[in-house]
Amino acid sequence: MTVSKQALAHSAPSAEAAPGTPPGAARGAHGRGAPDGADSWRRRLYRWDMKASPYAFVSPFFLLFGAFTLVPLLYTAWYSLHDVQLSALDRQTWAGLANYTNLFSSDFFWNAVKNTFTIGVISTVPQLAAAIWLAHLLNYRLRGSTVWRVVMLTPYATSVAAATLVFTLLYSFDGGLVNWLLHFVGVGPVNWRESDWGSQFAVSSIVVWRWTGYNALIYLAAMQAIPADLYESAALDGANRWQQFRHVTIPQLRPTVLFTVVVSTIGATQLFGEPLLFGGVSGSKGGSEHQYQTLGLYMYDQGWIIGNLGKASAIAWSMFLILLVVAAVNMLLTRRLRKSQ
Repeated sequence: MTVSKQALAHSAPSAEAAPGTPPGAARGAHGRGAPDGADSWRRRLYRWDMKASPYAFVSPFFLLFGAFTLVPLLYTAWYSLHDVQLSALDRQTWAGLANYTNLFSSDFFWNAVKNTFTIGVISTVPQLAAAIWLAHLLNYRLRGSTVWRVVMLTPYATSVAAATLVFTLLYSFDGGLVNWLLHFVGVGPVNWRESDWGSQFAVSSIVVWRWTGYNALIYLAAMQAIPADLYESAALDGANRWQQFRHVTIPQLRPTVLFTVVVSTIGATQLFGEPLLFGGVSGSKGGSEHQYQTLGLYMYDQGWIIGNLGKASAIAWSMFLILLVVAAVNMLLTRRLRKSQ
């Protein structure tokens, strides 16, 4: 049977569309698909969809960041250059850098800086050291390792109010468990809330208890990512577990240790809830003698107790600048560490 050329021409499929061509773009050449105007509109819509969709997907984050972070940050900077009282927000007078000048000449500010640094050191160093030790123990095969990991994460899941309430009872001057234990070793009772070093140690112990398990899990994840060949080579060279931990684990954990140090430093700079609740009535003052008043407490006291929002905003921006310095130091150390490796 002979088929005519015209029948073959009508039955042959149309040319395939080029890759990336929107649906319906290949039709309509001979009047069988959509009109040329509708086809052009679909192509433009397809191109706009390809270009605008990624921005639409990430726009919620930037909208929330701008509304709840960027705008308040800039508004706080504007407040720090004005004399603003909490009782009269509609009356603002330009102060320039007077708030910063008064702040840097205040003994209470430098006392808060010193307390923040002291509490940060005595809470960060034991916390990270204990976290590395716990992670090293869990890195070996133990019975019920999953249970121990959940147990270590429990303090992190506990609210700040509940944890501080328990530690306040433990450090109570009359009937506290800590003073009761000190009695058995021949040490007299300590007024943990009123003493200088005692109050800072008590506040730091709350931070250590809450965050040690969290950092331990971070270190454990980093340890499990270390190649097993390194430990096998060290074992063949006669290294025991302590030597493997010292010469293999610790060098491989340097980036993770640096990360946790920076995060803990930021947390110590913003420390607020633990000392506020531990102090009770005088919590916003950081004790009767401001012996454990941090920068966060000092900002809260100036802004919401005294009502000087201009000075409180200056304190907030001072804390922000301190965190920028910490981030810059972190960047420099990270670059040096990468070059050394």
